[in-house]
Amino acid sequence: MSGGVKPGNSRWKRTLQDAATAYLMVLPSALIIGAFGLLPLIAALGLSFQEWRLKPGPWVGIANYRQALTAEPEFWSAVWVTVYYVVGTVPLTVILAYGCAELLHTRLRGMGFYRALFFIPYVASPVAASAVWKWILNPTSGIASAVTRRFGVEPRWLYEETGILSLLASTGRLPLPEWAGGPSLALVCIMAVAVWHGVGFAVVVLLAGLASIPTDVLEAARLDGARGWRLIRSVKLPLLSPTLFFLWIVFTIRAFQTFSQVYVMSIDNKGGPSGTTRNLTLYIFQSFYDSAARLGPGYGSAVAMLLFAVILVLTLIQFRILGRKVHYA
Repeated sequence: MSGGVKPGNSRWKRTLQDAATAYLMVLPSALIIGAFGLLPLIAALGLSFQEWRLKPGPWVGIANYRQALTAEPEFWSAVWVTVYYVVGTVPLTVILAYGCAELLHTRLRGMGFYRALFFIPYVASPVAASAVWKWILNPTSGIASAVTRRFGVEPRWLYEETGILSLLASTGRLPLPEWAGGPSLALVCIMAVAVWHGVGFAVVVLLAGLASIPTDVLEAARLDGARGWRLIRSVKLPLLSPTLFFLWIVFTIRAFQTFSQVYVMSIDNKGGPSGTTRNLTLYIFQSFYDSAARLGPGYGSAVAMLLFAVILVLTLIQFRILGRKVHYA
């Protein structure tokens, strides 16, 4: 084989060419993610250690973090609002989406229309949808108030700062302590709109997952006597576990990062009434543009880093715990 090309060298060159081609194809996406994702994250991290006002300030170390965790009660109020929002929207969205997907995964006349009907809310802009719902829930001129007024009920909807559990307990004359009142009625309204807006996306994803389940597996399960809930629990849910896990992670991250719906639907665009709808993202936004210059971009970046750390840790925990229960076919 003197004078010829060695087979080993030829394979090595092809491997290098394939690797170079792959990296070139990934390069545009990597540049976009780096420019608009990684670099702003690094800049925000550096900013969080500075006392930044209208211009770069001195290095203050972890002072901004210490201020958020120990000296700002509004920060912890925003944390509780965010927890209420995540706990109240993520499970409900996934459960409702699965129920709707089961109903839509049938061969009925006009089923394509119903599937599109469920997906339309997700296509709508969150800002536009929130503005419409804010008008619907107006306590004086909104459609919702006009309907409930006919039954002798006049809720203040987005203007009500009392906890939903306290309101329900008051109808039965069972007083609750303030700490057990739960999220305000205003926040519950925003959460309901978020669920309405997000269900469509989850339904489409779950419909694709249901369609991927082999029919022979379902037929075999039915022959073995699996019907109704038993079929869902023993066959469908295990086969859909990767899809459900994906939706759970995505909606959890999205719930922590929600901004536009809370900003538009709060009565004063500042988390009102009385800050009961101010979540962490809105709190970060307000900290950046603090008119009193008491907080500023440095403090806001510190809170953003804390939120990033919470999302990262929670996602890793979910992958560690829930990921073990995912069955990949």
